Amino acid sequence: MVASDKLFYWLFQQHAERLQPLVAELLPRMEGYVFSAPVLKEREYRLDGLFLPPADQPELPALILEAQMAADPGFLLRLYAETGRLLQHQDRQGRPIRHWQVVVIRPSQGLNIGDPRPVQEFVERRVVWIELAPERLPPTAPPLQKALAMLLLSEDQLPACSKAIRAEAAGTSLDAEIDDVIAAILVTRFSGRTVPEICAMGGITVDDFTSSVAYREIFGLGRQTEASALTLRQLQLRCGALTTSQQARIQDLPLSALETLSVALLDFQGPDDLTAWLTRYAG
Repeated sequence: MVASDKLFYWLFQQHAERLQPLVAELLPRMEGYVFSAPVLKEREYRLDGLFLPPADQPELPALILEAQMAADPGFLLRLYAETGRLLQHQDRQGRPIRHWQVVVIRPSQGLNIGDPRPVQEFVERRVVWIELAPERLPPTAPPLQKALAMLLLSEDQLPACSKAIRAEAAGTSLDAEIDDVIAAILVTRFSGRTVPEICAMGGITVDDFTSSVAYREIFGLGRQTEASALTLRQLQLRCGALTTSQQARIQDLPLSALETLSVALLDFQGPDDLTAWLTRYAG
């Protein structure tokens, strides 16, 4: 089972500070950090996350996040190489990173991610490991770490675990959003299940689940991606090759606009019709 990159992007895109309890020994505070998921264009490799400190506190370390949930003997060498590539990329962009640490989320220490000897110094000095195996979590593990451990639990353990995490999160900074976090994890892990099944696993009511931000954004993002891909294929058949700008504008359309376009394009006679539609409906 591999955790979706989309889950970690959703968790941190608007809440960079959510990571802080997981790296408390490294950073006592994370106010002002900004999260992104840079694309390294040399190989179109997207990092799981980059947390940059406030511009007026350059002495704080940038945090490079990678989640590795499945065995991969090449992971450590790739992590080392991509970290260097990211530092080079930031320098080229005029935003050099001088202080940095790598944070790796993984199920357990026993996961096969490659021989550390070629990159021993990097692993020992630069990498902070966050493990999710439920049996290895200390009682003091933060609620987010315990919630992420739900990616590894058996289905029958999920309702009790969800209830316990909610109780522990009460009164903390995660209190108001813990249901969204749990919903995001369950949607990511059980995307092929029905909503009632997912709700039963997490001990969440259907109304609460379907009204959650996680459900709307993660489920909606998946549907939007599928809809934009289908619409682009239909447009290419109707209008011929699309420009890069047209493709980007269509991919950025919300789901409702894509559904409208998928009907309208049936009457298109050529590229001029698409241009007119985008001018009218997509700004």
